[in-house]
Amino acid sequence: MSMSENRKVAFELIYSLQSQNVKYEEYKENVDMFFEARDIHGKATTKYIKDMVYGTKRHGKQLKKQIEECLSEKWTYDRLSKVNVVILEMAVFEMLYLKTPFKVVINEAVELAKSFGDTKSPTFINGVLASIVKKNNLNEGEKED
Repeated sequence: MSMSENRKVAFELIYSLQSQNVKYEEYKENVDMFFEARDIHGKATTKYIKDMVYGTKRHGKQLKKQIEECLSEKWTYDRLSKVNVVILEMAVFEMLYLKTPFKVVINEAVELAKSFGDTKSPTFINGVLASIVKKNNLNEGEKED
């Protein structure tokens, strides 16, 4: 699978786990069942998806803090749709912990927002992630286009 497909699958799994309020202790069983049901194999694919699933859960408080600090005054974390929360958490995790280039992450997050969010999600996701990039100085050393 391509990295875009991996992200989409990771999004679907994380969204499902969060929507069902699955406890962390039950993640392994749920992840294994998901992989089996979807016939997902391949070392790189399963590693990436597991890194995203477990990483976003393990670093959830830090990810939430990053996102909250970059929301405009009229938004609170609790007001965000579950779709937008999952996309933002995945993107922030990937930029800060997996060190994926921010331009790739933002582009992929906007694509997920187009597929799964409402009509305003892509612009919203782009704006929040741009603020997170600036706040964390992730654009240092990157050449402007």
